[in-house]
Amino acid sequence: MRIVEISEQLNPKDVNLLLPRAEQSIDSVMFDVQALIAEVEAHGEKAIREQISRFDQVQHPVLKVEKQQLIEALEQVDDSLIEAMRESIARLRKSSQDSLPKQVTTEYGNSAKVTQRYSPVDSVAVYAPGGKAVYPSSVIMNVVPAQVAGVGRIGLFSPAQENGLPAAEVLAAASVLEIDEVYSIGGVGAVASAAFGIESIGLEPFRMFTGPGNIYLAAAKRALRGLIGIDSEAGPTEIMVLADEQSNVDYVASDLLSQAEHDENAACVLVTTSMQLAERVNSNLLSRLETTANQSRARTSLEGPQSIILVVESLQSMVTAANEYAAEHLSLQLAENDEAATQITNAGALFIGPYSPVSLGDYMAGSNHVLPTGGQGKHSSGLSVLTFLRAQQVIDYTKQELLELEPKLISFTGAERLPAHGEAISARRSH
Repeated sequence: MRIVEISEQLNPKDVNLLLPRAEQSIDSVMFDVQALIAEVEAHGEKAIREQISRFDQVQHPVLKVEKQQLIEALEQVDDSLIEAMRESIARLRKSSQDSLPKQVTTEYGNSAKVTQRYSPVDSVAVYAPGGKAVYPSSVIMNVVPAQVAGVGRIGLFSPAQENGLPAAEVLAAASVLEIDEVYSIGGVGAVASAAFGIESIGLEPFRMFTGPGNIYLAAAKRALRGLIGIDSEAGPTEIMVLADEQSNVDYVASDLLSQAEHDENAACVLVTTSMQLAERVNSNLLSRLETTANQSRARTSLEGPQSIILVVESLQSMVTAANEYAAEHLSLQLAENDEAATQITNAGALFIGPYSPVSLGDYMAGSNHVLPTGGQGKHSSGLSVLTFLRAQQVIDYTKQELLELEPKLISFTGAERLPAHGEAISARRSH
């Protein structure tokens, strides 16, 4: 990784210049994506099968997975993985239940009231990627909060592998979660078929589509947003580690590498006040790259322009970098983590201390690993039970309470030159 040293106080406006994102433009693929969507809308199952053949090189996909195939997948995976899945599910379910918002009623006077209640979307399609790796953990992260929210219908989409089915690990996760509506459809076709439905295989349209994927899936979510609700447009994974001279070099290097192995465009950023630590981490990474299983893509990620070791002069500069970059994963491995954490407001998730690695959050911390990327952490949240709930306001006034407000309401309607609004109030005076 390249090392850049900044001797002055870091300025917020310079952070994006110093820490560029991986070049990945949704606009550059949108024309092709819209053409694929149009094919699915016009030709349904035929288009889906052609796209799976073209992009996944699978000639005979089982588009709709049978329940027996889910059971068989459960029998194919190791018992240790099933046990790990159950632990992950239990932890995420507990935190999701604790996050459920409560209905609140506000009263005005004796009988006027406004209630805010929360209603789940009635159906959601969730996505588990299946390209460079398979992700049973993504099944859990999407399904559990949807179940806790009370979503009535949950369907899983994941790309077909050589046998025509999603990966056995993905199907096993669906089975453990008792999800039996599963489709061997990935990428653009997954979003399009969830939005339009495919009558010939009994796939009814969904209200919402959630889950991470590549740039084509993100573009399809953008193109179909409105017809179908989405969570976010996920980009390449990101990690930022804040460290100082007391940080453990092995921990920092291994955490950076853990995200680099995801994808060639993964962004791995270390911000530190210690040049000595920076150089030792770099040396440690070089050693780890020699033996890591996903060496090729990890090396490309770490050598890319989106990955950097930034040496700054103070904790305040670290905080500035963290808040302006708004990393998907922000790891604090400082002597005084609490002091930094209280000043950081922009991040998908914060991992505090040497024993809260990002890998823990990926699987079993009880948090969700579907998080905002590309700086979206400045204004957006990760996937949670709230993603699947809609806040609804219920207004309930009596005639007396309404008419007491009539003069003030008329003032508004007059100022805005909307007299019919006022008449809708006054018409109730004599009835």
